[in-house]
Amino acid sequence: MAWYEEAVFYHIYPLGLTGAPKQNPYGEPVHRLNTLLPWITHIKEIGCNAIYIGPLFESVGHGYETTDYKKLDSRLGTNEDLTNFVKECHKQGIRVILDGVFNHTGRDFFAFQDIKRYRENSQYRDWYCNVNFGGNNSYNDGFSYENWGGYDLLVKLNQHNPAVKEYICDVIRFWVREFDIDGIRLDAADVLDFEYMKALRQVANEVKEDFWLMGEVIHGNYSRWANDGTLHSVTNYMLHKALYSGHNDHNYFEIAHTIKYVSGMVGQNLKLYSFVDNHDVERIYTKLNNKAHFLPVHVMLYTLPGVPSIYYGSEFGIEGRKERFSDDSLRPALNYDEYKDTKDTNACTKLIAALGKIRQNTPALCYGDYSELELQTTHFAYARTLDGKAVITTVNNADNDVTMNLSCGACTEYIGALTGERVIATDGRIQVRVSANSGEIWIPAEIFAESIAPIKNVEIRKEPVKQVEALKKECVLPEEIKIEENSAEELPVVEIKPEVVDNQQEQPIESVEKEPEAVVVDWNKPYEDMTVEELQEAILEKMRRNGPVTEYMLGTVKDNTHHGSLVNWVKSFQ
Repeated sequence: MAWYEEAVFYHIYPLGLTGAPKQNPYGEPVHRLNTLLPWITHIKEIGCNAIYIGPLFESVGHGYETTDYKKLDSRLGTNEDLTNFVKECHKQGIRVILDGVFNHTGRDFFAFQDIKRYRENSQYRDWYCNVNFGGNNSYNDGFSYENWGGYDLLVKLNQHNPAVKEYICDVIRFWVREFDIDGIRLDAADVLDFEYMKALRQVANEVKEDFWLMGEVIHGNYSRWANDGTLHSVTNYMLHKALYSGHNDHNYFEIAHTIKYVSGMVGQNLKLYSFVDNHDVERIYTKLNNKAHFLPVHVMLYTLPGVPSIYYGSEFGIEGRKERFSDDSLRPALNYDEYKDTKDTNACTKLIAALGKIRQNTPALCYGDYSELELQTTHFAYARTLDGKAVITTVNNADNDVTMNLSCGACTEYIGALTGERVIATDGRIQVRVSANSGEIWIPAEIFAESIAPIKNVEIRKEPVKQVEALKKECVLPEEIKIEENSAEELPVVEIKPEVVDNQQEQPIESVEKEPEAVVVDWNKPYEDMTVEELQEAILEKMRRNGPVTEYMLGTVKDNTHHGSLVNWVKSFQ
């Protein structure tokens, strides 16, 4: 049993949380990372025992255009600050994994600067993909290169180059030696070369016992990346989508299908990284049509197979909407002093803290076999069974209470971990009532009494919690463990009139809607040479061969515009 199998993660985007400037002035270090030290106690108090933090190293702007892998970003402080941060986390029993951005670098990275200076004579000319001294780029360097995501700011590393591979492996050794970290989250893992990842896994096996490699993978067969030879785990974006849309659509079948589909890919022993929001997607409180569903969503996050993670600030119920040209709203600066009392005053925080304790004190939620007990569009029950004892989760997305009669095995008495309600089993079944827009975790009394009895003492009151500045809507938790949705404020209607240019009224422009041109896939063309649109259509055609393509499946494909990710996705089909 490795530590990460029992982990509950807290995800921090440090440049955002600390309020660092958007562009790096490369001046004297500012010790902003030290402002995160008080957060460690909070993280532990809400039941998290691991931190994923990143990006951290010297970069130009958002952190993913690394210019020095061995130096803490000067906007955050010094290497000593990071060493002390990890040391303090370890002192409080919290593991730390960092963000490894090993697919690309920034243009200020030493190898790229050397190419700019010495061009064809640079010893690093093969460190990057498709460097062409007969071309040019948007920075007018007089040569071209392969970038990442269409941004010349992100220069794609040549992962087939042994020197690059050894350099990155040495970076991992340095991070462990210098900072004593416990693992790495690999950025853009779905476009990393598999031999490259195998080399990283070999280093991970050498540097530290139970050193964890987790990769960012959006789509495709997760088992291609997460297995004995490459990574220990990957991000479960499929479950992320199902958890919020399954509640918004009042459709637990979507969630149940996703669980089966993912389990079929990776089995029940491989534990994927589960989340409901992160630094790249909108906050869960924003995405939910009914804010009351905050409760059943998180009950499922903490009880389904996988390693749960909370993104900083979401435990307070803050909102964050993705903007077209900026993710800043997803990565806000937060003042710890404004949030330090929320475990006692904020209903969302109370819930997350209670779930964290339940998770840490109930081994079945980490290791138990998963099985469905009852499935309807509006209510769902499943079990996690370990050593013959079933821990049962019930959720309800409807506006009315529901009664469920469920098989429970040999255990004779169950206790609701959130409510403390006791139910007696009859003929191997329990009958439980699940409140509207709510959920509960039913634990056999013998286990509950031995390990998680203190959770009963968490007081959840009906009166409103403290209003926190970052919340747009207050999160209130009544006695039934239910988050109430507040009515929206009435906004004034503003009449917008057309502009007048040069004192002459603009003429209305006739809107002509064009039918999108059909994309034809040339199957003789290598995937790498296909356009994004061709790759999307190729994936859809492969999907159609396996059965009907739903609107959800279509949207998932169309939402992915990353060429490398699409190439790996289409290759993942058998």
